[in-house]
Amino acid sequence: MKLKTLLLLGCTLGMMSCNNSIDLCPVTASDSDLTFPSLAQSWDEGVPLGNATVGALVWQRDSTLRFSLDRTDLWDLRPTDSLSGNNYRFAWVKQQIRKKDYLPVQKKFDWPYDRMPAPSKIPGASLEFPLTGLGEPSQVRLYLNNALCEATWEDGTQMQTFVHATEPVGWFIFKNLKTELKPVLVTPVYNKAGTSEEASPVSGQDLQRLGYEQGTVTCKENQIVYHQKGYGDFSYDVAVNWKQQGNTLYGTWSVTSSLSTDQADKEAGEAMQRGVKQDYQAHINYWNHYWAQSSITLPDAVLQKQYQNEMYKFGSATREDSYPISLQAVWTADNGKLPPWKGDYHHDLNTQLSYWPAYIGNHLTEGMGYLNTLWNQRDTYKRYTRQYFETEGMNIPGVCTLTGEPMGGWIQYAMSQTVGAWLAQHFYLHWKYSADRDFLKERAYPFLKEVATYMEQNSIVNEKGVRKLEFSSSPEIYDNSLQAWFPDMTNFDLSLMHFLFEATSELAGELGMESEAGHWEELKKQLPEFDLDKEGSLTFAKGFPYNASHRHFSHALAIHPLGVIDWSDGEKAQSIIRATLKKLQDYGPDYWTGYTYSWFANMQARAFNGEEAAKALRTFAECFCLKNTFHVNGDQSGTGKSKFTYRPFTLEGNFAFASGIQEMLLQSHTGVIHVFPAIPENWNDVSFENLRAMGAFLVSAIRKDGKVTKLRIYSEKGSDLKIVSPTDGKLLQYKTQPGEWIEII
Repeated sequence: MKLKTLLLLGCTLGMMSCNNSIDLCPVTASDSDLTFPSLAQSWDEGVPLGNATVGALVWQRDSTLRFSLDRTDLWDLRPTDSLSGNNYRFAWVKQQIRKKDYLPVQKKFDWPYDRMPAPSKIPGASLEFPLTGLGEPSQVRLYLNNALCEATWEDGTQMQTFVHATEPVGWFIFKNLKTELKPVLVTPVYNKAGTSEEASPVSGQDLQRLGYEQGTVTCKENQIVYHQKGYGDFSYDVAVNWKQQGNTLYGTWSVTSSLSTDQADKEAGEAMQRGVKQDYQAHINYWNHYWAQSSITLPDAVLQKQYQNEMYKFGSATREDSYPISLQAVWTADNGKLPPWKGDYHHDLNTQLSYWPAYIGNHLTEGMGYLNTLWNQRDTYKRYTRQYFETEGMNIPGVCTLTGEPMGGWIQYAMSQTVGAWLAQHFYLHWKYSADRDFLKERAYPFLKEVATYMEQNSIVNEKGVRKLEFSSSPEIYDNSLQAWFPDMTNFDLSLMHFLFEATSELAGELGMESEAGHWEELKKQLPEFDLDKEGSLTFAKGFPYNASHRHFSHALAIHPLGVIDWSDGEKAQSIIRATLKKLQDYGPDYWTGYTYSWFANMQARAFNGEEAAKALRTFAECFCLKNTFHVNGDQSGTGKSKFTYRPFTLEGNFAFASGIQEMLLQSHTGVIHVFPAIPENWNDVSFENLRAMGAFLVSAIRKDGKVTKLRIYSEKGSDLKIVSPTDGKLLQYKTQPGEWIEII
């Protein structure tokens, strides 16, 4: 018999009686539930469960039912040696650019990320249940309303599993078993014979390159505990407890790390003491509240189902007190390798896109996990800014670890000069959608001011009085080559500087700081005009038009999400938007990824083009997602929607899709609310409940037989309300009071 590459460790299961009857959890089906005739055969197609701290993927490996267990803070945080020394300065990088001797820069900053296995997110473990006696299930279903996965067998056996919404534990229940079932803990293989070759960070490095000693497994009666030491003082634990009562097997699991005070064996044990009934009720209470925050009803079944699944994943991947959503969140690769792109925090678009649905979707609380982490890591960012950029204020690494430390990579975006401004936009958005003046004063303005202070010092003013960067970049344009540094300002960097100075000025004015507001406004006035090609489309930079298909719309950031160039600005802006969108379509999607389609839909919605927005989102859902709705970047349909056909799983495309739907239904980024601003003409019956508009307004609307029959708005904070009437297009204005309902139709 050939030895398996995985280390299988199990314990003998003793038959135990239990005084309390264990019943299956009640569930509520929806049309958007994921249903399958069998278990997935690969980890990235597994049924996802999670609570932003721990997560699981339910699938089948060989002849076993497998739960791939994960936790957000499982990280190898070893320092990157190359990010130190006398040349760890942007000033040195600029010297090399001037000399046109860029290879030393690539060796110092780019190569280590590609070649070294860490720092990186690491996997947890897996729980397996042999299917030899059970056979394969005849149906598998993810109940979105209940965040629960259920499998059924033709002989009447049933299995349910869920990840507790608020505790770092998961539950499993098998009912009507016809055979004895033993849980098996499968640990990652960190130490094995032979050598491992370097691999691409996209496909993932072999785990053995981390150099860990294999962890220990302790078996007790009805319990298995796995302890794994990582780099330095870091370690993590996985525990599973279970009991069997007649033909019912039930149990709990937990994953904990030394970065928290949680203890896996204690968490799993306490869950067993509380019981599944109590834990499931707490779980359901959370999800009932989550789903009640907002809802939509679309006439397009494909888009409706995808949207519900995206918002389910959003609720599974972020919490107010969680770490931000990384590339794969709580669903790290379970294939013996490190996850794609090390499962890290990419701030060149990935984290930003991932939180777009928090605002219109009315999930500001869930979005706070992102903002709280950025706020709490300010000292780390300031140290990085002083070391690398040699300025005061604050910039943020474009690629970073769990704790905010830079990881290197293609430094045009991994250590971008302007990425901090894009992250600052999320503080601005939270203020605009919440109208929370405490947040404005204590978080939003201080954060933007720190980034703007850095930006002022890092930029220069030329002899014509124009503020610019000496060398500028546009993420992933010309990859990491010398050519990727532009002598003139890129529209990417320019749009972020424009937004940052303008928003910082606005917030200072809102706080009555007129002198500071004037200062930031003056800096904005020093910026150059956006560069346009002869057709009036946004370019990458002067002399570098968009002339080939590309996945990253960095040059068009001013249109969306920043809104620096907006349709409401008049004919000039509209001409730029039309020309830019046309240019994207003219050169086609050959080198787009899934998230590109989602982003394109958001841009089309801002141009009030519902047909094109819906078309792009449908392409995303049907061509760039696996059957569990995970976005895998490449075209999986074989229909030529992109020449990228690989399948590295990342989440930003999923959440940008949800944002695209929201932008089609409600817009307020100009301070004026538009309902159904960008829907296809044939969407005669469509509605939404409690979508959020800037100014802290909750908007509900129904469109039936092509006419808006209901439009109701709740004012949380008593802001002045401006809304375009959906009946005659006139601007309506109201003075509102906190807690007031405004019945418009």
